[in-house]
Amino acid sequence: MISRSKSEALFAEALKYIPGGVNSPVRAFRAVGGQPFFVNKAKGAQVWDVDGNGYIDYVCTWGPAILGHAHPKIIKAVQQAAENGTSFGIPNPFEVTMAKLVCSAVPSVQKVRMCNSGTEACMSAIRLARGFTKRDKIIKFDGCYHGHADSLLVKAGSGALTFGHPDSAGVPAAFTQHTIVVPFNDADAVKAAFEANQGQVAGIIVEPVPGNAGLYLPRPGYLEFLRKITADNGALVIFDEVMTGFRLAWGGAQERFGIKPDLTCFGKIIGGGLPVGAFGGRSDIMDCLAPLGPVYQAGTLSGNPLAMAAGIAALEELSSSRREEAQSKKPKSQSPEPGIDQSLLTSAATENTNAYVRLEALGAQLEAGMKDAARSAKVPVQFNRCGSMFCAYFTDRPVHNLADAMHSDRERFKKFFHGMIEQGIYLAPSQFEAGFISMAHAVEDIEFTIERATSVMKNLR
Repeated sequence: MISRSKSEALFAEALKYIPGGVNSPVRAFRAVGGQPFFVNKAKGAQVWDVDGNGYIDYVCTWGPAILGHAHPKIIKAVQQAAENGTSFGIPNPFEVTMAKLVCSAVPSVQKVRMCNSGTEACMSAIRLARGFTKRDKIIKFDGCYHGHADSLLVKAGSGALTFGHPDSAGVPAAFTQHTIVVPFNDADAVKAAFEANQGQVAGIIVEPVPGNAGLYLPRPGYLEFLRKITADNGALVIFDEVMTGFRLAWGGAQERFGIKPDLTCFGKIIGGGLPVGAFGGRSDIMDCLAPLGPVYQAGTLSGNPLAMAAGIAALEELSSSRREEAQSKKPKSQSPEPGIDQSLLTSAATENTNAYVRLEALGAQLEAGMKDAARSAKVPVQFNRCGSMFCAYFTDRPVHNLADAMHSDRERFKKFFHGMIEQGIYLAPSQFEAGFISMAHAVEDIEFTIERATSVMKNLR
């Protein structure tokens, strides 16, 4: 049994001064039981708690650490930027560099506005969609989480789902009356929503690969359907790529699936581990923002030089590792379960390969091994994966939406989570969160994880 006496003491102290002892609900371990550990160091693919215990980390600070923790180029960029000041509240050169990087990587984005979080990005994109279309209603999908803005906390995912409160207290009904919620991967429900609200829908906001109720993928043609039905009805489609942006491909999920949304929300990776958010899209839409247009959005720390410097370093490192191959420019398979390319299982060991080829290879290795582990243990598991994002659902049913995810055996997941953490492997402390792989993970880390998962699963029967 791992000793966590220092973490336990810190948590007891935190409970006196911080609601629930944490600054974001899922960190409290309420979904899995027990107490959270406290971290004081992270490097590469590992984190260490205050008691000195090390863990292979598959949370990756909930997605941003795609290069691994404490990447030297990011650390250096932040140190150099800090020497010149931590905040200006005045335009700075980093903002321009970041904007150019985002626009060059994501063809649907002609202009981009920086902000401070994914929540701000989604909230602002929706306000912009409403201002541009002069319509009020927004369609979202149950289980998709777009931050904790009032109008979006309706059948949300992430922490709201984990704690069984899909509708937060403190949100007046009037704030959500213009939010229409439908099941993901259900085209008929979307059609019905447009039919019932003709001329009133400003747009659809969607995680192209939902990662806040675990992880499930769009059925073939579903994202294309959303693109077409919004265009046909004079509405906008907003891709929430806070998680998937610069992770599933250099151009995000929209590159991977070959879809061009009207607006896109970013976060996580573009801050290199520092607080950040952004939203961008067509110039005619973005020019509706103040100071050019009537849609107001602002932020004291927007474009903060430290966050911009960290994000630029992260994106430049990802970009420098990409090979200019014709194949990399082709749209990726749109199949939600493309199967495992066995050639990828050997390419994961190549350190100098294209970042996204390597991440795909590591993901394929983990997927193959975890499926084998579940089969050998005779434990029903649906292992969903897209690139370097994944989720193991403890159910014998395929998972394509929130309703499917809710069939998971959460008690079995709790046992699996604690079994893995005792083996030095940290997974998200909820059945309804995605896992992440970084460039710092080695083939040996994946092999070790599979080996330990095989052992833990055999004790779950």
